[in-house]
Amino acid sequence: MVTIIDYGVGNLDSIERGFERVGIKTVISSDHDVIKNASSLVLPGVGAFSDAIAALESTGLIPLIKEHVRQKKYILGICLGMQLLYETSHEYGKHKGLGFIKGSVDQLTSNLKVPHMGWNCLEITAKGKGDPFLKYIETGDYVYYVHSYYVNSTNEELLASTKYGVNVPGIVRSGTVYGTQFHPEKSGEVGLKLLKAYGELIK
Repeated sequence: MVTIIDYGVGNLDSIERGFERVGIKTVISSDHDVIKNASSLVLPGVGAFSDAIAALESTGLIPLIKEHVRQKKYILGICLGMQLLYETSHEYGKHKGLGFIKGSVDQLTSNLKVPHMGWNCLEITAKGKGDPFLKYIETGDYVYYVHSYYVNSTNEELLASTKYGVNVPGIVRSGTVYGTQFHPEKSGEVGLKLLKAYGELIK
């Protein structure tokens, strides 16, 4: 069972439908007991970092999410949800993130159009090639991005990236914490393969 965190920020229905298409049961919830007892979590997110982290704080879910990670249970951050996994963001000021992964979220500076919106191919790292989350995809597969900020950090957690003027981390991992900058639920068959692999991981 995948528990999708409902904190008022994110494409909950489309994520739910994506998992359903690959035969994985989900529940959308903001209930503390449900989150506390979840075997795996998905943290969605769209919009501004500051609004999202404030929404999480207002729900009182942050301590539960941190305890979930401390217990080495799986969590997947999607788009802004991935950015929230990092230490800080510089989107409209400086804001503290959940701090599961070292690094900051910075403005995307590119000679290409910003926001970065559309399909781009992934380059899988050596570390990514050995990770079970990526077992059904390969370098050159296309995924769908919508973002104006990107993660600027060390490459220790990098599983796959995309070139868009700069090197944009596309898939990251630190222990049982995973993140995708793109939207797997909007990325066709490639995205569904990732959701399928996540479902197999949590079993």
